[in-house]
Amino acid sequence: MLKLGRTTKATTPLDGVDVLLADLDGVVYAGPAAIPFAVDALNLAAETMRVGYITNNASRTDQSVADHLTELGLAVAAADVVTSPQAAVRLLAEQAPAGSQILVVGGEGLVVEVEKAGFIVTRSADDKPAAVIQGFAPDVGWAHLAEAAFALNNSAADGGEGIPWIATNTDWTIPVARGIAPGNGTLVSAVHTAVGRLPLVAGKPEVAIFTEAINRFDAKNALFIGDRLDTDILGANRAGIPSVLVLTGIDKAKQALAADANSRPQFLLSDLRQLHEPYPVPVFSKDQSTATVAGASVRIRGNDVEITADGDNGINLLRAACAVIWASGRPIYGLNVPERLYLDR
Repeated sequence: MLKLGRTTKATTPLDGVDVLLADLDGVVYAGPAAIPFAVDALNLAAETMRVGYITNNASRTDQSVADHLTELGLAVAAADVVTSPQAAVRLLAEQAPAGSQILVVGGEGLVVEVEKAGFIVTRSADDKPAAVIQGFAPDVGWAHLAEAAFALNNSAADGGEGIPWIATNTDWTIPVARGIAPGNGTLVSAVHTAVGRLPLVAGKPEVAIFTEAINRFDAKNALFIGDRLDTDILGANRAGIPSVLVLTGIDKAKQALAADANSRPQFLLSDLRQLHEPYPVPVFSKDQSTATVAGASVRIRGNDVEITADGDNGINLLRAACAVIWASGRPIYGLNVPERLYLDR
């Protein structure tokens, strides 16, 4: 068992937190395997606070996700897992008549939630469904996307808006054991191209899935951990929840440095062990041109970003670089950034 030290000398990301919310893909696991240090770090957190899990992946049920996490060494029940299908079905209930037929594009995780809410699942546009709900599953193909397009286009043939279309999420990519693969966003985009309109979206970066989690766990001071800026961190910021970007999934140092003002996390971590370590606060020079984090210093001079002190040449160097670039208000494309800051750490 990994030993993670505690300290009271400085603030850690978990200080004052009552509910820790974690994304799954790229944070806890990649494919079937746990990401190094994640399980031990989350188990340690669970000793003093509630830990919940939020996933945009719509292909599995909450119970199957909980079973997977339990196999990895976490103590997780289905109620601890908040899925994008659960949030999507809440939106569906606001848009479609109770008990109506719904065309489902997706796998078991979505089908179960649609049926649990009392709707009838169909896979054919010929059944004239009251709505279309779409989520990721590895076996979703052209025929499934075509049925969604037929249902949406046919319902709008008389010049109306057409039936509701709800997407569980629009992640462009998903990390799997073999690498990065297309996500639900690419499949939604294909339907969008065919029908000329966009769906309502339930998952990150929209607020619905975060609201579901906050209400379920009765969180007063939540912290959310994600691995991508465009869904996880943007969504947490929209929901008013402090966030952690951990560099074990999709987004790495280069993306963190370039993060726009709406997609910046409160904490940057190399891995989840650092949840339990003191988190140093950036110290700026009087003219705000230099940021120092625990001995690592980065400054902006003209259009050049310069490393003036390496510190331990680890995550603190990236934290200092992000601090000074973000504080400058200047877009990353207008700056000359040394390649060494982009290195995975």
